[in-house]
Amino acid sequence: MKNILLLGATGSIGKSVLSVISENKNLFNLMGISFKSNYSKAEEIINNFLPKYVYIDDHDCYVKNATNNGSTFLNGDLRLEQLIKNTEIDIIICATSGFAGLKAASIAVTTGKRILLANKESIVAGGDLIMPLAKKYTSEIIPIDSEHNAIFQCLSGENGTDDVQKVTITASGGPFLNSPISDLKNVTLDQALNHPNWEMGNKVTIDSATLVNKCLELIEAKYLFNLEENIFDLVVHPQSIIHSIVTYKDGSSICQMSSPDMKIPIANGLSDMNRVPISFEQLDFTSLKLTFHEFPNDRKKIQDIAREVCNKGSNLGAVFNAANEIAVESFIKGQINFDKIYDVIYRTFDESNVSNELSLETINDIDRHTRIEAKKVVKSIS
Repeated sequence: MKNILLLGATGSIGKSVLSVISENKNLFNLMGISFKSNYSKAEEIINNFLPKYVYIDDHDCYVKNATNNGSTFLNGDLRLEQLIKNTEIDIIICATSGFAGLKAASIAVTTGKRILLANKESIVAGGDLIMPLAKKYTSEIIPIDSEHNAIFQCLSGENGTDDVQKVTITASGGPFLNSPISDLKNVTLDQALNHPNWEMGNKVTIDSATLVNKCLELIEAKYLFNLEENIFDLVVHPQSIIHSIVTYKDGSSICQMSSPDMKIPIANGLSDMNRVPISFEQLDFTSLKLTFHEFPNDRKKIQDIAREVCNKGSNLGAVFNAANEIAVESFIKGQINFDKIYDVIYRTFDESNVSNELSLETINDIDRHTRIEAKKVVKSIS
């Protein structure tokens, strides 16, 4: 029986994790959860899974709702660190959305535990900090977003990555497949959130619609698998069946295929010697029609920025991530049109001043500064 700490339990990834645990109660025990402030959803989780520890990030929510119903309620940075380092916990699942997940991830990689990572922003913003710490403390990072878990599975059993010639990361194209940026000025929030294949949180769904998500994944993959930027290729695959492809120097290309369901990479990440059984939608190979297209040329600049982050490192990833988070937040709030998300990122990134000092404090400082600058850009174009 493995004891699990689920960080970001009330989000969309958390929901999928809980489903996998529910189907395998003989294998996994939900020892602890964390969430920001959605207590109504957290209460359902607490009642269903009876976790020993419940961390509430929002202090007001903690004061209002912390009750003794068999769980120990926690709040504050020190308590979070103590929870993550608790020796009762075997597996830490980082499912917190956005840059906010960096703090917990930076603690988790110092524990020597298995870490299932769904929070790509922590690697994008802090990869040069997180990955060396994981190596130092021998923490095992297993990605559980679909693309990186696919690469992870395709590399399984190989002796490192020396034989890899190319890694192809697929993108669904989102709800605006084949639509040029010039046609997206009047896109509504509902339209942008209407993803054809995946059910995700608002932020990552918007990132998918802009294809920025694939650029973030490119940066994350560079750090996770320690491969050069030019190894990676981004292609559009509307069916979301093939999640990534690894091509080896002998001409063999190995892909991972599955229905678009986050439970599948999560189950893989939780597997040891034997795979974890779950309910899933079977692929009908007799009716599959799989297509692939080039990454849209009018999104080339956003991909170029991601590749620059890969090649230069330092804290450029924190700048890229913060600019995108402010741009997406501004669109969701109705402050800018959908097509202006790109402009906010471009203009903020061009004005960035980056330090090569690597520390959590420096990354946080750059994140705060970048958000201020991005908000200035939003104000100038709104």
